[in-house]
Amino acid sequence: MGSLLSCALDEWLTPAEASRLMKLSVSTLKDKRWRGTGPAYRKLSPGKGGRIRYRRGDVLDWLENGDAPRSELVA
Repeated sequence: MGSLLSCALDEWLTPAEASRLMKLSVSTLKDKRWRGTGPAYRKLSPGKGGRIRYRRGDVLDWLENGDAPRSELVA
């Protein structure tokens, strides 16, 4: 059972999926990412239009701990 929970927490979410989980709009999540106040994320491709993903566990941790500043994960 523990490995199933671990797999669920490691699941990568799109900004739309993460925003639904957080009950925020995608644009609010983007603003929090820009300000460094949102959950940890990973940028999968370079440039302004690069794909962003959030780990479910990081989003849940952010929800539990509030607006603590976060940074981009190093790939």
